[in-house]
Amino acid sequence: MLNKEVKTEIVNKFQRDEKDTGSTEVQIALLSKRIAELTEHLKVNPNDNHSRSGLVKMVSKRKKLLKYYAQKDLEACRKLKSDLNIR
Repeated sequence: MLNKEVKTEIVNKFQRDEKDTGSTEVQIALLSKRIAELTEHLKVNPNDNHSRSGLVKMVSKRKKLLKYYAQKDLEACRKLKSDLNIR
C-alpha cells in the first residue's frame, strides 16, 4: 500500500491543476507505483496467489486507462509512458 506522503508526491507530480487528484494521468501513475511495489512483493513471496490476482487486475485497469488516454491525447500518453517507464 502507498503511504500518504508517496501518494501526495505522485499526485503533485502528475496533476493538471492544484485541485486535480483523479485525472487519468494521476490514476495511471498511482497504479504504476502500486504495481511496482506488488511486483517486488511477489518476487519475495512467489506463492502469494491472492496478491498475484490483485496484480493482474491492476495491470488490466492500467491498460484500459492507457488505451482511453491514448484515444484522447496520443502525444501526452506517450510522454506519460516514457516518464513512468511503461512499455
